[in-house]
Amino acid sequence: MSNIIRIGHSPDPDDAFMFYAMLNDKIDNQGLRIEECVEDIESLNNRALNGELEMTAISWHLLSKVYKSYAVLDPGASMGLGYGPVLIANKNSDISFPDLKGAKVALPGPHTTATLIMRIFASNFVEEFVPFDEIMAAVKNKDVDAGLLIHEGQITYEEEGFKKVVDYGELWHQESGGLPLPLGTNAISKDVDSETAKKMAKILLDSIVWGEKNRQETNDYARDFGRGLSEDKNDRFIKMYVNNKTISLGNEGVSAVNLLFKLAFDKGLIQEMPDWDLIKP
Repeated sequence: MSNIIRIGHSPDPDDAFMFYAMLNDKIDNQGLRIEECVEDIESLNNRALNGELEMTAISWHLLSKVYKSYAVLDPGASMGLGYGPVLIANKNSDISFPDLKGAKVALPGPHTTATLIMRIFASNFVEEFVPFDEIMAAVKNKDVDAGLLIHEGQITYEEEGFKKVVDYGELWHQESGGLPLPLGTNAISKDVDSETAKKMAKILLDSIVWGEKNRQETNDYARDFGRGLSEDKNDRFIKMYVNNKTISLGNEGVSAVNLLFKLAFDKGLIQEMPDWDLIKP
């Protein structure tokens, strides 16, 4: 196995925060040469379907399709603690929930967890796949009736003049009995030998911990990925998705992932219950 590990992450502050230290010689990368690939999450999901990268951010939804070829790294998960994707509409909209009565909804990609959550809890809507950073514009321009926001849109939609139809993080918290909402994670190819996989889990952990200890420097770097977020909103967003469940899923996090898969399986949204693997440092 080569000592080169190509890692994919999304162009978002939380991912940038997690990877900053390992990509900028702040920690010991244990003899591995790490190469960065930055693409939106749905593009990374498609890369994982094709097994293109040794390590990559993926949606938890996609794990149901690639669990035989990728294992989950622990640390590295993005879990919503009472918050998550937000379905928004224009303020004068009369859109209903959970029966959307045929509304056209902009979604951030077929393999995203946000789309899976929408399919689990809402009904009677038309799916329109739109790049995640164009969803607000699609709603504003009335190309669609509503849009499902991921990333920093979850904390900026009100000031941009939209109303909330439903916050799926809040809904999940209620429906799951308080479990965190699984959104994204970092996965490593099973073609990578087990020793190297464990090294990458340790490197990722060290990178996150370094970022937490050197927050201002890491935030300044990550803010360049925030599409205009102010310093305080950037820090707020990072803290939302680099949290204690990012350091380790724990039993609660694993239970949340399995509940997500069970709800999806019971509704016929995934073909089987994944028997997925977790790699710890």
